[in-house]
Amino acid sequence: MSNRKYSKSFKLDTVSLALSSDKSQAQVARDLGLKETSLYAWIGKYRGEVLGTDHNMTPEQELVSLRKEVVQLKQEREILKKAAAYFAQHQA
Repeated sequence: MSNRKYSKSFKLDTVSLALSSDKSQAQVARDLGLKETSLYAWIGKYRGEVLGTDHNMTPEQELVSLRKEVVQLKQEREILKKAAAYFAQHQA
């Protein structure tokens, strides 16, 4: 693959998809024709900029923060699954 330039919007959309998908981040990258390392770098940058990851955190603090984030994302995913099922059922 060549060194392509992607817009910030594309990168954010891709990161959002990777973080919310049931697929692995590696599979999302493959599905989009991206290098896995590119996607991992974008996710790291996203977490640092958008989520305000403090680079002065100790590893233990970062672990606690990431575990909280995982719990929150799982809850959000479950809510979205229930909403999708509800709307699919009531649309027919």
